[in-house]
Amino acid sequence: MLLYDTLNRPKLARPEPAGALQPDGIQPKLRNVPLPLNVDVFWFVLVARIEEDSRRGGVAHSALPLPPRFVSFDTPMSEAPEQAVVDLETLASLCKRRGFMFPSSEIYGGFESTWDYGPLGAELKRNVKNAWWKAMVQERDDMVGLDASILMSPKVWEASGHTAHFTDALVECKSCHLRYRLDEMEALTCPNCGGEFTAPRQFNTMFKTFVGPVEDEASITYLRPETAQGIFVNFENVLNTTRRKLPFGIAQQGKSFRNEITTGHFFFRTREFEQMEMEYFVKPGTDEQWYDYWRNERLNWFLRFGARKENLRLREYAPDELAHYSAGTTDIEYRYPMGWAELEGIARRTDYDLRQHAKASGRRLEFFDEETGEHIVPYVVEPAVGVDRCVLIFLLDAYHEEEVRGERRIVLKLHPYLAPIKVAVLPLSRNEKLVPPARKVWDLLRPQFMTQYDDAQSIGRRYRRQDEIGTPLCVTIDFETLEDDAVTIRERDSMEQIRVSIANLIPALRERLPEVC
Repeated sequence: MLLYDTLNRPKLARPEPAGALQPDGIQPKLRNVPLPLNVDVFWFVLVARIEEDSRRGGVAHSALPLPPRFVSFDTPMSEAPEQAVVDLETLASLCKRRGFMFPSSEIYGGFESTWDYGPLGAELKRNVKNAWWKAMVQERDDMVGLDASILMSPKVWEASGHTAHFTDALVECKSCHLRYRLDEMEALTCPNCGGEFTAPRQFNTMFKTFVGPVEDEASITYLRPETAQGIFVNFENVLNTTRRKLPFGIAQQGKSFRNEITTGHFFFRTREFEQMEMEYFVKPGTDEQWYDYWRNERLNWFLRFGARKENLRLREYAPDELAHYSAGTTDIEYRYPMGWAELEGIARRTDYDLRQHAKASGRRLEFFDEETGEHIVPYVVEPAVGVDRCVLIFLLDAYHEEEVRGERRIVLKLHPYLAPIKVAVLPLSRNEKLVPPARKVWDLLRPQFMTQYDDAQSIGRRYRRQDEIGTPLCVTIDFETLEDDAVTIRERDSMEQIRVSIANLIPALRERLPEVC
């Protein structure tokens, strides 16, 4: 039997308990996953496993369809919002046209699964990273930061288990020789040519490289597949230099690399990506409490910066899905245009990593508890998310199309903190009398906000351009400015306009840009 996951990909099915099937062959099983009581809305996860007592193409299936969504207790299932209308092709077109994302190496025909952030994309990505750092480090009293090397001793990956276990099951078509991940195959034959597959084999997804001028076994190392191990091997250094007490966390952002068998869906899955990970060290026995806390905390972070509630849900892993280091893992999943899939993972890593590295290195990676006089190997809760997937979902949820006075308006309703450009300075025209005051206003605003000066085409077209890149506020300099030393602020979402003096412009803008200043 085959089990289909939330992207309709076959996985090895585990047996369902006796009596799971109903006479009609379809019976959802409900399981509540409680969150701490301080979550802003009580949600539960509807986990539906549907068994179909029929054959499709001669193969009996155990199917896991797309569960409807996270729902509040008082929301009927039938009222669940429809999926966002934007598709990845439309979003990709906007991103290329406006300078958010470019195909890498495009002048040479591109390179599979690699993307370059353009001028606006670089700002958006930086803002996403800053928003995470602000919430995870700056605003907290129990967190410190780290920036570890990409290249590490290969002994790190041996001790962590990555050398042995960081694998995906791969199948190859015997006819066209294309290779696929086994868990993404919907059929038993090649989707490209219909050919027969080879038997599955394990493929290690770490990128291997060599250090130094000689390429031999002694010089092998790897591009890191995750940033977490840099935190674990620096646990002793951080503890000695910061004198932290449990519980405390170490946060890190940085590039990671995975030699994915299959990629795609715009920049949903790439081989080079940037992670934001935090290892939270706690006393053994308290990790389940902190696991619940961080699921709640991370879910609320996405809501804080503009993600739509109906597009988010928690999915707790079944025992046979867990990684070798995990005692429990929950994904924050997002409803992408191609279906529900992982956005962020929160894992209970127990003391696995610290004990493995202590054993392999001969160092005591422990915390001395002054209250009890005991040496403790802390347990760990890890929230880990990709910067690029955060960028993708914030763009998807921000994208809106609407009709204004008979014309289509495309607007990115990005949270002001994330918006690449906070304020656009727009002279009404290129009239020589308007240029000096417009430049003066721009000079005034540049030290305070990320700004853009635009004087090409009509003022209406420029408003639409700024809407399309998510700029929250536009400042227009017109001929009245020459008389009253005032300008017009135009808001993106409401399109409302207000007249303010240049002397009061900065306070007026700050008032309308929450969390930015």
